[in-house]
Amino acid sequence: MILKTFGWSFAVTALGLVAAVLYGGWTGFGIVAILSILEISLSFDNAVVNAGILKKMSAFWQKIFLTVGVLIAVFGMRLVFPVVIVAISAKIGPIDAVDLALNNKDQYQQLVTDAHPAIAAFGGMFLLMIFLDFIFEDRDIKWLGWLERPLAKLGKVDMLSVCIALIVLMISAMTFATNAHQHGGAHVDKAQTVLISGIAGLITYMIVGGLSGYFEDKLEEEEEREHEEAEEAERTGKKKPAIVLAGQAAFFMFLYLEVLDASFSFDGVIGAFAVTNDIVLMALGLGIGAMYVRSLTVYLVRQGTLDDYVYLEHGAHYAIGALAGILLITIQYQIHEVITGLVGVVLIAWSFWSSVRRNTKLAAAEGKAAGSDEKTEVSSGV
Repeated sequence: MILKTFGWSFAVTALGLVAAVLYGGWTGFGIVAILSILEISLSFDNAVVNAGILKKMSAFWQKIFLTVGVLIAVFGMRLVFPVVIVAISAKIGPIDAVDLALNNKDQYQQLVTDAHPAIAAFGGMFLLMIFLDFIFEDRDIKWLGWLERPLAKLGKVDMLSVCIALIVLMISAMTFATNAHQHGGAHVDKAQTVLISGIAGLITYMIVGGLSGYFEDKLEEEEEREHEEAEEAERTGKKKPAIVLAGQAAFFMFLYLEVLDASFSFDGVIGAFAVTNDIVLMALGLGIGAMYVRSLTVYLVRQGTLDDYVYLEHGAHYAIGALAGILLITIQYQIHEVITGLVGVVLIAWSFWSSVRRNTKLAAAEGKAAGSDEKTEVSSGV
């Protein structure tokens, strides 16, 4: 199971590390290894959330997620995205941006750092909406009941999450963005940039999330109708109809996963510049890490981990909320990547421990109940 799920990740790791040695010697090897670990630690919560979505998809779309999705994640977000950011922020062509990335690494790093407020606002708002929609939903299983029960009641108010997200964006634009951190320690007013980028992130979430949710609901309705028609077909001997919306539903859920992964990768891409400004080593390290996040997502789905440890999804969403806040704060202040990674790891570890305790208590209660039933049967037979 491990080899089948992580086989491609192991292969990419070997190829990536060999390429790092050939390109940058043993120094390049060390940098790529560090970046891989950085990406995995920052994106573990991404894997847990992805697994909650991916388990609803067929085996075919899980394979698409591991093939086409990896190409988008590795080459799109870890290689093309930094170049596109430089091209837009510096108002230069893509070819010139690539030339900067390869031949003028210091200026390239400066341009990416100066574009950070826009990146942080877009990613922060997208992730914040994911967190808010999760905590405002009334769920059967609650992890921090003292907090989640009142929030579920508040969630009955229409558009509450959007209102809160806009308020957070407005506050961020009037505080952090007016004194945004730039390359070299300078600070400038980026309020307008943050507002526009944050609204773009909010709109992206509403469009992609709305479409995936719509088609998912349509798929459930179609599956229910198809089940009824299948029962009727068995009685009449007619051919069983097929579900025609499955492809659309899976496609928009896949699209949602890719946008979600893009938002998670923002902090990893920006944080990578603390280690190196070489775009080749950066792409190799972050690409290896992205492969493990993908494989871990599929592993969680196939092992049914989220069903066994029911609070993991809660912990991952709280980590998303923390990451959203950190991204917005980094518009003005620098926060070390170790802190960012530890916040997510601690929250997920806490939720895992809570899940283990819950399972232990349930098993003990079931054992006690079984013992009582057995004792009753023995007593009644005497």
